[in-house]
Amino acid sequence: MKHVEIYTDGACSGNPGKGGWGAVLLYKSHEKHLSGYEENVTNNIMELTAAIKALEALNTPCKVSLYSDSAYLVNGFNLGWVEKWKSFNWNRTPKDPLKNRDLWIRLYELGKIHMVKYIKVKGHADNKYNNLCDKLAVDAIKSN
Repeated sequence: MKHVEIYTDGACSGNPGKGGWGAVLLYKSHEKHLSGYEENVTNNIMELTAAIKALEALNTPCKVSLYSDSAYLVNGFNLGWVEKWKSFNWNRTPKDPLKNRDLWIRLYELGKIHMVKYIKVKGHADNKYNNLCDKLAVDAIKSN
């Protein structure tokens, strides 16, 4: 199974507002950049979207190290929140609807295809690829 490193980031101008996402996929000596734009979204939506778009770009099942500065994204998987939400029919609690439900479900489904390890990185620090993802996301907003 191929091992791919993925870096992702989301950005918003206003929250909600204009949103952008960026991703960098690394496999051996190959480097692929992805980005996109959406209207009237939140930063969290863009963080989740970046991870989804990056995982969807993989052509075959892969072992993935996915790096993000989003505690929301990383903790959702690493702290078991997703499994809890799934047990409540994709709600935070039996009576509290889950925000961004469709995005969480899609990420969960992609996790059945790929072996994904979510890794938290410090945002706006000295991480080359996290900074590149931030630039891709911000540039996507600026170009629309």
